[in-house]
Amino acid sequence: MKKILDESKPIFLQIKEQIEDSIMDDSLQAGDRAPSTNEFANFYQINPATAGKGINELVAEGILLKKRGVGMFVTSEAKEIVTEKRKQTFFENYMLPLKREAKKLHMDEQELIDMLNWEDEENED
Repeated sequence: MKKILDESKPIFLQIKEQIEDSIMDDSLQAGDRAPSTNEFANFYQINPATAGKGINELVAEGILLKKRGVGMFVTSEAKEIVTEKRKQTFFENYMLPLKREAKKLHMDEQELIDMLNWEDEENED
């Protein structure tokens, strides 16, 4: 768990993203027990309901599985679900605005590809 929560977004979303990040970097893998609502609440000194909201969203998305009396566990599909969800978010937040701006600038596909490779070429020198 990262030690500091910030004011940039709701706490429950930060907890949700922490678990997703742990799944993406393999520090939490399929079958592993995820930190509980109470563990998050104690660690961050927050209301357990706040932590529970983030965790419950992950359960609803099929990323975590709730085993009554035992805890929350990472599902076998979790990494694939998180990856696909984040790819979609990346597309919506970065690619669509990029394509709209490129269209305004009358850039063709090859110009975009060339620009994507610019930094790589600069780093090779």
